[in-house]
Amino acid sequence: MKFPKTIRLDSSDLNVFERAAEPGEWAVPGTFEFVDLDADALTGKARQAFGRGWLGLDSLGRSTLVEVRGIDEAAYEHLIRRLAALFVERFGAPDVLEAARAAREEAAHTAELCAHKVHTLLTIEREPGPDGVVERIRVIRPPRAEDHARIWTIVED
Repeated sequence: MKFPKTIRLDSSDLNVFERAAEPGEWAVPGTFEFVDLDADALTGKARQAFGRGWLGLDSLGRSTLVEVRGIDEAAYEHLIRRLAALFVERFGAPDVLEAARAAREEAAHTAELCAHKVHTLLTIEREPGPDGVVERIRVIRPPRAEDHARIWTIVED
């Protein structure tokens, strides 16, 4: 199974998000955090988190990029428990069973987004829509070796 991990190619996340995710955290889109907010009223770093941020599950910070990585069953189940606890503690889930069901759905949706080769990068874009938040995932595929131009040739002297 595959799942996204946060990645930081430069320091921009430290400047654009209120809290930046640490590199290497398992992540989910985290759109659920914005469901009851007026996205049009968001400004500054909150607007950036809404528009372009993946949610790191350890720090609860945001990341612009995630990388598709392999995940084992134990790590997957651990992140579902982490999400369920988050739904109860921060988002008012009515009970642990409902939170666990929602966490499993969120994890399954996130895993579906990772139907790409390992090391593929993903970005997320969100905007308010007529029926709620519209979410798009952009795929940045790793280059293939044959796509690179040859910069030198070794010849016998």
